Amino acid sequence: MDLFFSAKSSCLSYSSCLLLIISTIIYMFIKSRSSSKPRKLPPGPIKLPFIGNLHQLSEGPLPLHRILHHLAAKYGPVMHLNFGNTPTVIISSPEIAFEIYKTHDLVFSNRPATAIAKKFSRDGLSIAFCNYGEQWRQMRKLASLELFSMKRVNSFSWARKAETDILVQTIRNYCFSKKQTVNLSEMFLCLNNNIIGQLAFSKRFSSEGECNRSKHHDLITEIIHLFGAFFIEDFFPWLSWMDVITGMQAKSNAIFKKLDEFLEREISEHRLSSDGDNSRHEEDFVDVLLELQRNSNLGFTITRDQIKVILMDIFVAGTETSALLLEWVMSELIKNPRVIMKANDEVRKVVGNKGRVEEDDLKRLEYLGFVINETLRLHPPVGLLVPRESAEDCIISGYDVPKKTTVIVNAWALGRDPKIWENPDIFYPERFDGSPINYKGNHMQFIPFGAGRRVCPGIQLANATIMTALANILYHFNWKLPNAMSGEDIDMTEVSGFNNRKKSPLILMATPK
Repeated sequence: MDLFFSAKSSCLSYSSCLLLIISTIIYMFIKSRSSSKPRKLPPGPIKLPFIGNLHQLSEGPLPLHRILHHLAAKYGPVMHLNFGNTPTVIISSPEIAFEIYKTHDLVFSNRPATAIAKKFSRDGLSIAFCNYGEQWRQMRKLASLELFSMKRVNSFSWARKAETDILVQTIRNYCFSKKQTVNLSEMFLCLNNNIIGQLAFSKRFSSEGECNRSKHHDLITEIIHLFGAFFIEDFFPWLSWMDVITGMQAKSNAIFKKLDEFLEREISEHRLSSDGDNSRHEEDFVDVLLELQRNSNLGFTITRDQIKVILMDIFVAGTETSALLLEWVMSELIKNPRVIMKANDEVRKVVGNKGRVEEDDLKRLEYLGFVINETLRLHPPVGLLVPRESAEDCIISGYDVPKKTTVIVNAWALGRDPKIWENPDIFYPERFDGSPINYKGNHMQFIPFGAGRRVCPGIQLANATIMTALANILYHFNWKLPNAMSGEDIDMTEVSGFNNRKKSPLILMATPK
């Protein structure tokens, strides 16, 4: 029986390869017959037949932003690659990033229609993945005025306070247990998942009074990993049927179904409760969106599908990225005793004996802000910013960028450019002292959240969450590595994926102050 299935699998594999070759030859023949006049494309490595430069994305264990950084060192800060049938331009300098995000921002305001983006944005309904146009303007207006305004961010301080207190208590419990060590990587993911859960649904997903893993946490992680997965359709659109054979289509359908059922259940519960007693919880994102659906003052109507994709955007963009930044911050602090001592001293001096760090204290924690900036420079949560797509032919830095070209800015490379930053690989927060440079999208050498009209709308929300959590765990605990390890023993290796994740979890020992 095993032999039968093995032979059947081999036959299927052979047939798939044969179909792939035939389909590719036919497509390339048709394309060559309809090719236009030669263009002055940016420089780049030699493209192989059919696959272009796809083979170079899997060279060695390095994450993609480092691979592209090494290629750019040879071919220049504006580099042309072909990922299968997808023409792609990689930007690795602030001057050229300015051309993309400022000079020609309107031309590069679309998103490439990848398989997973189309699926989870419900054909381009979301803020993150819809193309520039009336739909995007409506969603951006909703996000700016109703979801991520400073007033709204401040109104959610109760959620940040409650979940940070639970995080602190959970760590304290570990200190007095047999475990003693704390997996901060896991804790930070749980913290942010619970905070986003409170903001969206007035609901936390961990066990009551604890900061631990949940099924919802696993679902969001599955979605994020899916965004970094390989879909043949994205590189060879005429071979989208092969994603059925590889199982990727079935996998994405199953995860999408789980997400849709979860969101449908939460929205329905909110709608039912809003018809009765609405005093059960603080106003959350679903309350806001349902009220706008009933009585919109924005000049357009919000559909149920739009509510779902907005909530998906918030979870996907807000859960892992903030957790990863906290993980990288603590990793760098443990590696740099001078810096963590200085940060600790500032927090203790500002807060004194109040018992916890309140959000009103955060604006006085200047050095801690420098620490976060320096971490964002070295370890942007998304090393390669979310791709843009050219809506028309354009000239960038003297090179032709044809319509429908994918453009990716390497934020990781910008943050480590020795022509911009002195000793770029050294963690030195003081470089931001007295500097006008910030992460809000106006300084192209430092754009961890993007820039231009599609800059991340949730920057202020992320900053409030990260500062509150970081300040409190520094205030309440002294931190060190277990087993007499030194800072040099921390594994800072990155792994490839949609977000810039550490290969190894950060496990530390905490001592209550």
